[in-house]
Amino acid sequence: MPSFDQILSVYWSGPHLDASLHLVVTLLVALALGALVGYERFYHGHAAGMRTYGVVCMASAALIAILGHQEVWFGAQFVPVVGPDPTRVIQGIVTGIGFLGAGVIVHEQYSTHGLTTAASIWASSAIGILVGLELYPVAVGLSLLSSICMAFGGKLENALPAQEGIAVVMEFSHEHAPATTMLYQFAQENGYQIAQRSLSVSRREQKIEWRFIAIDIDRSHGEAITHLTQKLEEIKDLTGFQLAHARG
Repeated sequence: MPSFDQILSVYWSGPHLDASLHLVVTLLVALALGALVGYERFYHGHAAGMRTYGVVCMASAALIAILGHQEVWFGAQFVPVVGPDPTRVIQGIVTGIGFLGAGVIVHEQYSTHGLTTAASIWASSAIGILVGLELYPVAVGLSLLSSICMAFGGKLENALPAQEGIAVVMEFSHEHAPATTMLYQFAQENGYQIAQRSLSVSRREQKIEWRFIAIDIDRSHGEAITHLTQKLEEIKDLTGFQLAHARG
């Protein structure tokens, strides 16, 4: 029966040590690339930052990379007759990352936040898979493209023509509630349109509330919420209002 020293020597010499060092290098590359992608999220104060992205990328790389070293599994005491299918492992990784991505998506009444973070976490897992497959140039390219997209994509979106949605809550007293035609006329005169099927009306404590999405079709007046605030303050019978960005 082999001694304890002999058993240890199996794992710290020869093919086992070479495979382990190879895997460590792979994991370090994946950790660095994942952290690179996560830095933009960390910089902007998001919950998922460099650590989350780095671990996701590194774990994905580990699950793929170990498939390439079956000869050292279980101390080389077991050699599978039929090798594992890497595509099934990749499928499992992508499915698992889907649950993690869903956890960072927050849906409010008129807005959805976290989609970019969820998409970039999914991209981080893809980078890890590429590193595990030792497709290093593609992994580096995907890391750089993902980082550039997240860092400058928002600036490009703001520079391009777009219609901004604003969630509006208008409150009137029961005695002075206007007709809905007044709402549509007010929106049209000030460069807005009411999104289809977004209007709802509620009554509570002798108050009438209108809730709707106003689409800014004239961005020449600058910040939409500031401009709309000024216009709403001019309505005589309006007792209160609330504005928020509406993002789908």
